[in-house]
Amino acid sequence: MGRQKKEDGTARKPELVKGAARAIDLFEVFARTKRPLTLTELSRLADMPVSSLHALVRTLQDAGYVYSLDSRRIYPTRRLGDIGVEISAHDPILERILPCLEALRDATGETILLGKRQKDRIVYLSVIEGNQIVRYNAEVGETRPLAVSAIGKAILGSMSVRELDAALSMVDFEAVTPQTITDRDTLVAYLARGQERGYFVTRGEYAADVMSVATSFTVNGENAGFAIAGPLARLDPREADLAAHLLETREAILEACSTGRSA
Repeated sequence: MGRQKKEDGTARKPELVKGAARAIDLFEVFARTKRPLTLTELSRLADMPVSSLHALVRTLQDAGYVYSLDSRRIYPTRRLGDIGVEISAHDPILERILPCLEALRDATGETILLGKRQKDRIVYLSVIEGNQIVRYNAEVGETRPLAVSAIGKAILGSMSVRELDAALSMVDFEAVTPQTITDRDTLVAYLARGQERGYFVTRGEYAADVMSVATSFTVNGENAGFAIAGPLARLDPREADLAAHLLETREAILEACSTGRSA
């Protein structure tokens, strides 16, 4: 069964703990604006009542996550960033495979994405930007529809028949672009072809001018996928070469993780 719809036909967003969601919104506003803000500005940019924002800011200030520059403006401290660095440094997936993904970026010149399934979507765990002037851009934490993204297809392609049936029952099969696969049988046949060659390709399914080549791997029972992404016009003629680099990197990741050392 697909995601529930609201009366206006749009998809419902996952239920979030209000306080946590508002704290995230606050930090994302600072990330966008890159400057100290007053409560009034924060209220407008975060679409949050000043009364609720005042309590949230006081809580974050007491915990050391924001500070006051003067009587009116506030800005985050480095505490959140420092904690993030410590967490990322010991990520059970990234710790060993990041050097492999960086080597793949260097070999191809394109952006490398690492993602994991979260229900009916893929969440990016790492984004290593390519060195091309025109390149694919994304941010860690962004999500993509499971059946539309190349990483999502790679993860779907690694599933058993029973697992795949359960996963596809959550998919809406809505068109994001004219190239999006919107039929279950067509997608299943596509996944079978990808299984045979060991990698999965999307051409303009999420963004019309973007192509991705992806595969998946399982380490300690955790399944994840990674992709090479970039402009369709540049990647399409290089598919075979990119796929070869992708599969070599997959073997390097599995070797690094099986030997218990960094790649």
